Parts: sequence; C-alpha cells; structure tokens
Amino acid sequence: MEDTLKIIVLVKHVPDAQFDRHLNGEGFTTDRDESILSELDEYALEAALQLAEARGGSKAGNQVIALTMGPAGAANAVKKTLQMGATEGVHLSDDALAGSDAAATSLALAAAVRHVGQADLIITGMASTDGETSLVPAQLAERLGLPQVTFASSLEVSGGRLTARRDADTSSETVEAPLPAVVSVTDQINEPRYPNFKGIIAAKRKSITTLSLSDIGVDPSQVGHSGSWTSVVNAEERPPRTAGTIITDEGDAGIKLVDFLAAQKLL
Repeated sequence: MEDTLKIIVLVKHVPDAQFDRHLNGEGFTTDRDESILSELDEYALEAALQLAEARGGSKAGNQVIALTMGPAGAANAVKKTLQMGATEGVHLSDDALAGSDAAATSLALAAAVRHVGQADLIITGMASTDGETSLVPAQLAERLGLPQVTFASSLEVSGGRLTARRDADTSSETVEAPLPAVVSVTDQINEPRYPNFKGIIAAKRKSITTLSLSDIGVDPSQVGHSGSWTSVVNAEERPPRTAGTIITDEGDAGIKLVDFLAAQKLL
C-alpha cells in the first residue's frame, strides 16, 4: 500500500445562493447570517477523501483535516465536512479577521496551516462562491513556499508526486509537482458525496479545534481591514428588475424578436 497522506482542505462558510446577498458594517462586509459550506469546496473535500480512502482511509493513518477561517458560525461548514468524512476540523476565528481581503486571508491561512503541521497536500476549491477571486490558493502557495497547481479537473498522487489534468476550452494539459503542494480543483473533478446517517453520527465524535490569531502567531494589524491590500470604498443596492418586453404573436413575432435583439445589439 502507498504511503499515508495528511491532507488539509480549505473550506469556507459563504452566503447561501438561494437568498439575496447583503453588505453591512464597516468596509461593506458580507452579511453571513444565512450561510452554508461553499459548494465548490465540497469538490475539494471529495478529492481529499478519495485519495485517503484509496490508501485505507483513517484506519490506515490517513488524515483529512478541514480548515476554515471565519466568525463563530463558520464552524457549521466544518461540521458538514466531518459528516462527509473529514477526520478532524480546525476553525480559525478572531474578531480581528473581519474584513480581510484575499491577501490578508492567505496570510492568516498560511499561518494556520503551519500551526496544524506539515501536510502532504493542501486542497482548495477553484474559488469561493462569495468573493469568486480564485486568488487565495496561489497566494497561499507563495506564502508557504510550495508548488501550486490550480484548476485541476483530475488529481492523482503517487511516489511523492502529484499529477493533475487542467482542462481549457479547446485543450487539456497534464502537469506534475512534488509533494507537499497546494492544489485547487474544479467542479468537474468528481461528484461530492452527501452526508449519510452513519457519517452524521460519526461526526459527533470528531473534534474541531478553535484557533485565535495569538495561537498562530499573527498580529491583528496584518489582517482585517488594516492588513488588507484592497478595500471596498462604496456600494449600493442592485436596482430592482424591470418588467420584460412581451411580444404578442400576431404572425410577425419572429420579426419583432429579431428587431428587439438588434436594438439591444445582441445580433
């Protein structure tokens, strides 16, 4: 059997896409009252679980550690990963983290990863479904001094190396990197599992470690609004949708539709 793996999966607590998003407070931060585990992070977790299970799972010593950063409610995202099969969770939570942009987030997460200890692989989703910047994986790899592979649509690990396929619109490429490494995966890599009853019960016996900035050696001035490289200076409500144009078919609906599309410069 291949060597065991210690994998850290970064997950995020994001606003539920079923509801309208709102900004509040200083710096127009996102209201996270109605939040869930980011859907794109489920693909990262599934990739980690499959790699671990191929080596005998947790019984053989493989670890899949879910790491999140956020307010108290973000622990719910970690709880779901435990129900899906992660072996343990880590929650970085500190009031000073509020308002962190991608740069400040990657700084804090890099310190948290170091605190958790040397991992063979750090897997993330392709983006968070709130910010959608896709910046954190690359910034994290740079801060940790690790090779990175982004937007992987397949992932294999063997002999201390990873092999990933990256798909573009008209071509694909296969890349390799030595471990340890940082990898972001797309939503084409697998089909995430649903937590079953057995997994939900097992999750109650798994631990979630809560860390503060002092625990990981990060000064509060390095994160939050003061440590961010970017800031939101203004925001306003999205205008309400206007009524659409209704075309009544009187034998010339096709002509009217073409005229409408041409007026909108869509033809």
